[in-house]
Amino acid sequence: MNKPWILGLTGGIGSGKSAVAAHFSALGVHLVDADHAARWVVEPGRPALERIAEHFGHDVLQADGQLDRAALRQRIFQSPEERRWLESLLHPLIGEEINNYLSSAESPYAILVSPLLVESGQHRLTQRVLVVDAPEALQIQRTMHRDQVPEEQVQAILKVQASREHRLQHAHDVLVNDRDLNWLRAEVERLHNFYLTLRGGQP
Repeated sequence: MNKPWILGLTGGIGSGKSAVAAHFSALGVHLVDADHAARWVVEPGRPALERIAEHFGHDVLQADGQLDRAALRQRIFQSPEERRWLESLLHPLIGEEINNYLSSAESPYAILVSPLLVESGQHRLTQRVLVVDAPEALQIQRTMHRDQVPEEQVQAILKVQASREHRLQHAHDVLVNDRDLNWLRAEVERLHNFYLTLRGGQP
């Protein structure tokens, strides 16, 4: 069997990326979420967690041995050097975890879902990029409603994510998600049928 090619799926907060990913999954496409891989590599017993505790001290661990994400965030938020140290430790491990998972895919293509696909360089693991896009006002409205957070908080998250322009520069396909869920599902099915005709992500 041919090795599946990899589609990168990304989009800003509130774009509907998760709904798109869920429908591809329902169509039988193997997918891995980079956020999940980032959590797997720091589970208790994994070497990364030991390195983090050695470097930052054991107060970044909870009583049950799990990583205290809030405490770690506080540390790296205050120090760009510490953030870079953490990224240089975790990014290769996350990449390895993603590759292992994708290499076991049995669908004709597999999907890497990552909100930071472009910013983290993870798009280099893929042969094609699908960007889920939405007008910024709609992104803000959806996120405020979903997470029950004030607009300023959503604006702050948007600022640290890649700009829409930057993300769209890397896109092979763009799905503008500004209608209802039935329309979105139909678009995903249309893209899926197209992707099944591709070899290595190319027509």
